[in-house]
Amino acid sequence: MLALIAANVKRRRARTFLTAAGIAVGVAAVVALLALSDGLNRTAGQLVHLGNADLAILQRDAGDPTSSVLPLSLLGRVRAQRVVADVTPVALVVDAIPGAASSLVLGLERGGFITRSLVVTSGAAATSGRVEIGDLLAQRLRLHPGDAITINHRRFPVAGIFHSGTAYIDTGAVATLHDAQVLAGHTPDEVTIFAVRLAPQISTPRGELALTRNVPGVIAISRPGQAARAGVNSELISKAVGLIVVLALIIGALAVANTMLAAILERRRELALLATIGWSGRQLGELVLGEAIAVSLLGTAFGLLLGLAASRLLPGALGLGELISPQLTLSSLGLASLIGMLIGTLGALYPMWRVVRIRPVLALAQR
Repeated sequence: MLALIAANVKRRRARTFLTAAGIAVGVAAVVALLALSDGLNRTAGQLVHLGNADLAILQRDAGDPTSSVLPLSLLGRVRAQRVVADVTPVALVVDAIPGAASSLVLGLERGGFITRSLVVTSGAAATSGRVEIGDLLAQRLRLHPGDAITINHRRFPVAGIFHSGTAYIDTGAVATLHDAQVLAGHTPDEVTIFAVRLAPQISTPRGELALTRNVPGVIAISRPGQAARAGVNSELISKAVGLIVVLALIIGALAVANTMLAAILERRRELALLATIGWSGRQLGELVLGEAIAVSLLGTAFGLLLGLAASRLLPGALGLGELISPQLTLSSLGLASLIGMLIGTLGALYPMWRVVRIRPVLALAQR
């Protein structure tokens, strides 16, 4: 039967290719979106752990972690919590550097534990009206200490260049907290997040619970998944993945069903002849199912390769190349492969039902 399946798939190459291509597009879309979602999850986790922080405090129900707005007046209340060893406010500015649209500008307090984690490789640390930039951004824009950089249409002298070891920070810049507040359009009492280091012997879950309960209007998070789920944008990506999965199943299954049904109608005499020489309805159904699965295998394999390529191009096409690095996991690839195979199985159901109802005498009499 396997030889017959392979021969039938090869016999109609154009139809097989077009059906497999349709399946491949659906599988590739799932792979690319899952990779983008996992990459966003990873970036959100890095944002949570700025400067090796144990957790971050965000505005509850913010659109995404970068759009959180917290009153700086809460800082004293957070510092007073027994679970907290150190806390530093951070003002984030996004999409502000020409030529590096996805780079972040971090507004930090001088002397905070995040600034202490940055290694200044040349020049000096940021001061009022002067910024320091990451070494990756310096390479990209070919900047050196003493040069100037434009941030939100304002020119800032480059005080120095730093290295943090985290790509999306090293592709950004650091300004004083006040300068970043002005650039972000915040008032002097507004920041984006509080980065928190917990007191010794305090577990992360305990710290999260205590801060979320004791500080109104905020949420304390420590895990990447929490940061991603806290954002409306990442939630939209997750919903988009679900929608693409459903559409891929429906469209792919219809394409396979149409292909297999057309093949059955063209091969009625052939199938009837097989029935007359002893093939059972079950065997004929297995033949149709095998051909559908073979087409799905081809489409899935091509879709995985296409998805791998698309996942690398998608962040750049969205202007998020430096901010989000796509992450492909075995579970994502497994889910995409399962979807591809389900397409073949679902698409074969109706053609299988038709083929088992073939009446050999009538089919052989037809021309």
